[in-house]
Amino acid sequence: MAGELTLLLQAASEGDEPALNRLVALLYVDLRRLARKVQDQRGQTLDTTSLVHECYLRFIQSGRLELNDRAHFFCLAARVMRQLLCDYARERLAKKRGAGAVHVELCESDAAEQAEATHCLAVNQALDTLAEIRPVQARVVECRFFAGLTEEETAEALNRSLRSVQRDWSMARNWLSDKLDS
Repeated sequence: MAGELTLLLQAASEGDEPALNRLVALLYVDLRRLARKVQDQRGQTLDTTSLVHECYLRFIQSGRLELNDRAHFFCLAARVMRQLLCDYARERLAKKRGAGAVHVELCESDAAEQAEATHCLAVNQALDTLAEIRPVQARVVECRFFAGLTEEETAEALNRSLRSVQRDWSMARNWLSDKLDS
């Protein structure tokens, strides 16, 4: 399978849409696992299937993908899932602010969803700031927080040692915590 995966990655990188379709089919179970982790960590946002399908659509719409290996594919998936979750959060907050809707009273679950959306966007904004000063740490957070990758998967995706990822993850969490608390 590793040989087939490499060939599919190369073909997908050259714009071969059937190869990308086959690649995503091979990695679909892993993408669902990541999306399920994200959903479990974040609560009710996009459901698992929607997140995976939206991720796939973004891959297709992007045209030519620069994919080196399986790890790079998941690193890119982490970035796309981050974008999707933040877009979804913005959409929910826009609905909260009216967006042409009829006024209704919010229930507790609506308030929790709004708080989650606000938190997701605050993390995203802080992560953009972190990316300006410590881009590698920002990528680690993106993989861990937005794609739900384990430390080992993150190390593989970013082609870094496990110890480096653990150190970056710890430092980035502390930095983000300070930034979000202020």
